[in-house]
Amino acid sequence: MVNRLHAVAGSAVALPTPFKDDQIDSMALARLCERQVERGTSAIIVCGSTGEAAALSALEQARVIAVAAEAVSGRVPVIAGCTAPATAACVVLAAGAARAGADGLLCAPPPYTRPTQAGIMAHIEAVAAASGLPVIIYDVPSRCAVAVADATVAALFERQAIVAIKDATADLSRPARLRALCGAGLLQMTGDDATAAAYRAMGGDGCISVTANITPMLCAQMHLAWDKGALPQFASLGDVLAPLHEALFAESNPIPVKAALEQLGLCAGALRLPLLPAVASTQALLRSVLAEVMTREEYAAQRPRLVMVG
Repeated sequence: MVNRLHAVAGSAVALPTPFKDDQIDSMALARLCERQVERGTSAIIVCGSTGEAAALSALEQARVIAVAAEAVSGRVPVIAGCTAPATAACVVLAAGAARAGADGLLCAPPPYTRPTQAGIMAHIEAVAAASGLPVIIYDVPSRCAVAVADATVAALFERQAIVAIKDATADLSRPARLRALCGAGLLQMTGDDATAAAYRAMGGDGCISVTANITPMLCAQMHLAWDKGALPQFASLGDVLAPLHEALFAESNPIPVKAALEQLGLCAGALRLPLLPAVASTQALLRSVLAEVMTREEYAAQRPRLVMVG
């Protein structure tokens, strides 16, 4: 197994799937990928919950992965969401993602079925074996109705079934606990934008972000500031991004982020049922927040990029 995910830290993005006439808008998707790479995002995650994977067929998921992989052309890893209620269906998705060009998988426990911890382990190991790709386990109890125990994470890491965790529990004490169990080799990414700065301060490695769809450069700069020890800049950028985090979760994800991308002219805001377009109050909130934050984003994107040295 070739692991290209070792460099996935700092700001990675959970990308939505743009639609046009209820079909995948491949051109818009490629443009979104290019914008992310140009603005410092460390990895692109497609076909996750932000990407409306539950509303995509297996063929559509493979198409999204292939378009993203072609657009990125190896500059950053492309990670494919790989979650289904049954392991057999997830194995099919995993094998398809590998064929389509994914560099890794983001795999949550099967939703709705509520497996035991032993069942979660067997599921993840089956998915990893079917694809031959490195796996990020996605702990998101709010969507799966089951949590992944620390001991399960540690056992999967020890067995080399996973290389990382996306933690959407907002438990800020967890990075230290997992570090004690797994050492520094387990990549720890939060899935909660609102606590991303605090997660870094508590020992996490970065964020798989929804907010980075809108402000990829500012998100990347915030994490780079932490890595460089530039704490005043880190804190300042966290404050700048906080209102955007809140606005992007005013309704179920990805409703607000698609509305925001449409307001910015980056893709259509179309969704698939059962998701509906953002309500008027959310649209108004987004317009207000974007008016403030996008000036900072565009200014940052035009400046020479800071890089780590040594």
